Amino acid sequence: MSDGLENVVAAETVLSEVDGLAGRLIIRGRSLDDLAGRTRFEEAVRLLFEGFFDDLPYDLARPLGEARAEVFAEVEALDARLLTREPIEAVRALTARLADGDDLATALRLVAAPAVFAAAVVRARDGLPPVAPDAALGHSADILRMLRGRPADAAQAAALDTYLVTVCDHGLNASTFAARVAASTRAGLTSAVLAGISALKGPLHGGAPGPVIDMLDGIGTPQNARAWIEAALARGDRLMGFGHRVYRVRDPRAGALKGAVRRLTEGAGAAPGRLAFAEAVEAAALAILKERKPDRALDTNVEFYTALLLEALDFPPAAFTCVFAMGRVAGWIAHAREQLAGGRLIRPQSRYVGPEPLRAA
Repeated sequence: MSDGLENVVAAETVLSEVDGLAGRLIIRGRSLDDLAGRTRFEEAVRLLFEGFFDDLPYDLARPLGEARAEVFAEVEALDARLLTREPIEAVRALTARLADGDDLATALRLVAAPAVFAAAVVRARDGLPPVAPDAALGHSADILRMLRGRPADAAQAAALDTYLVTVCDHGLNASTFAARVAASTRAGLTSAVLAGISALKGPLHGGAPGPVIDMLDGIGTPQNARAWIEAALARGDRLMGFGHRVYRVRDPRAGALKGAVRRLTEGAGAAPGRLAFAEAVEAAALAILKERKPDRALDTNVEFYTALLLEALDFPPAAFTCVFAMGRVAGWIAHAREQLAGGRLIRPQSRYVGPEPLRAA
């Protein structure tokens, strides 16, 4: 038996390959290096959806914009009780109001949902009214406009596009597997996405980037990095932003997002010096991890520069998991459709290790 299904192949997919030894991510035959920073999110969605919907248009920008406008009606259900929950839980509750289905219209509403709902939740937590979508805008530009209440510049929209494309799919991770399990029961795409959100919110999966900001703020200055990190490791704390279940070298997504942060900083979209400070912390962390755990492959993962990029785009750390869902939802839907097309009901076996029933005397 493999603990955590390690090295167990549970599905064949055309969607993505994660090569942990080489540090390579391939999405529908294209490398992450080729996609990140060069592709709009709408184009990545189309790439993932290709072959799974007969009526898929060449350009998804307008249909996705119209889907944002359609799901905005559900924001009226955002009440004071929901606002006491974590943002990802509020987004999940609003998403559950959408009808189940397996068609393209349902899929586009589900891609639109985390973007529209997360922006509304963040604003409501700040006492601000929601901003209605603009169907004529690109997806990333409209997300930032709905979040801030003002237009985003091209560099900011491009940075968010880079992030959403970078995280849109990543093999059979926990949330994608959960989505495929739900889809295998023929429950519908909304149910599959809700399963994905529920798995994503865990701190060992999509709930991880937020604490990176806490770490950076706790360190404060580059000079404090070594002492702070050594103290954290001495307490047995997990060092957020480093190490990955699959990658044995640097996570390629970390490089893509670091590049996006650099471009945004150069365009005055991020705080001066923040990137240099993060790089100093990263260097200190990698050096200490190599000293203390030379037998383990612990390198920078996607969480580290995710935190820096989303902070620069004005997303509060509490909403980082929601932004992760904005990108990964496209992968969940594509995997759900792939499961529907050729997969059986997912029903693995378990091995009973409990007590045997007592025999009567």
